Amino acid sequence: MDRRRFMASVGAIALARVSGWAAESHHIEKIGVQLYTVRDLLSKDFEGTLREVARIGYKEVEFAGYLADITKLTPPPKRVREILDSLGLSAPSSHVPYTALARETWPRVLEASAAVGHRYVVNPAIDRDLAKRADGWKQAAETFNRAGRESSGLGIQLAYHNHTEEFLPVQGKLPYDILLSECDGALVKMEMDLGWVHVAKADPLEYFARYPGRFPLVHVKDFDKDGTMTEVGRGIIDWKAIFSKSEQAGIKHYFVEHDQPKAPIESIRTSYAYLERLRF
Repeated sequence: MDRRRFMASVGAIALARVSGWAAESHHIEKIGVQLYTVRDLLSKDFEGTLREVARIGYKEVEFAGYLADITKLTPPPKRVREILDSLGLSAPSSHVPYTALARETWPRVLEASAAVGHRYVVNPAIDRDLAKRADGWKQAAETFNRAGRESSGLGIQLAYHNHTEEFLPVQGKLPYDILLSECDGALVKMEMDLGWVHVAKADPLEYFARYPGRFPLVHVKDFDKDGTMTEVGRGIIDWKAIFSKSEQAGIKHYFVEHDQPKAPIESIRTSYAYLERLRF
């Protein structure tokens, strides 16, 4: 083998080793938590609970309920941002009720969101009457497109969070498919709750392939073989398989969530430890 071919061979081997190492070390850089998991603690000690979250190692948090009533924000948005900054936390997103998207309310919600530092505002459920009809989901998509157009002007992305009902046929159509087809992909993104998708027996990888880049946020929620919600890593969901498609899906933010943890702080500590070690 001449020198040129030898060097090319050595270079190829080195590149393969580096690439393999990089693939094996692919991990979540900033692990987040949905604050619904620690909601009771948060209501009693807002700053102290966030301090515990940061102490575990979390870098991002997602609020749920804070913007539910725009007339009663406690602490005020500016103070929330100060607390987050002081703890080395950021809040990329927050959940808001469907009523928050109303034309008369939405501007104030966006103003508060910008003050806290949210880049996404997420609706986790539409009006119950609309959810009963296929055309109701289409109507919701129209509302999302309008609200998403208005929020984009402030640099805030609207998103929708699923439960299981979106994968149950309504008049022969899956609501999730209706939303993905009727919503403008640039104006409305999806926050896929991977736990509820698992319960609904839907395939997240299929959706990632069909709608690449539409899923910038995910909820990381696990279930055991008996269907009981548990800490991440203690269940049966194949997180490596899902997160290996993060780039295709467009995932940027990963939020741990457990709806009814027996010990909230221990719960999010256990989930964090698993995700911090996970390589995919």
